[in-house]
Amino acid sequence: QVQLVESGGGLVQAGGSLRLSCVASGRFFMIKHMAWYRQAPGKQRELVASLTGRDITNYLDSVNGRFTISRDNAENTVYLRMNLLKPEDTAVYYCNIEARFSGDPMVRMYWGQGTQVTVSS
Repeated sequence: QVQLVESGGGLVQAGGSLRLSCVASGRFFMIKHMAWYRQAPGKQRELVASLTGRDITNYLDSVNGRFTISRDNAENTVYLRMNLLKPEDTAVYYCNIEARFSGDPMVRMYWGQGTQVTVSS
């Protein structure tokens, strides 16, 4: 069973930067899409950024121009670079990958456990 492990969250002042990483325990065979979601207390989970297997990106309007999603296939990793962070970016961030991994004939959806990002004003 492939697992996704996230890291890179933490406490940062407004205007600062963080880079989130999500490492898959398996080797990518075919990527359908990768994404980062976030969920703030009392709010619904929302899509922050996505990256298709053909490298088409899409961003939530409020983060467009500040966040960048990218991947490293050799490292089985998806990243979220977050610049100019704002207090309203505070949330638990989750990575999401829909892919087929080496040794598995099926395309499956995977979620990370979440990493906390807190932006102080």
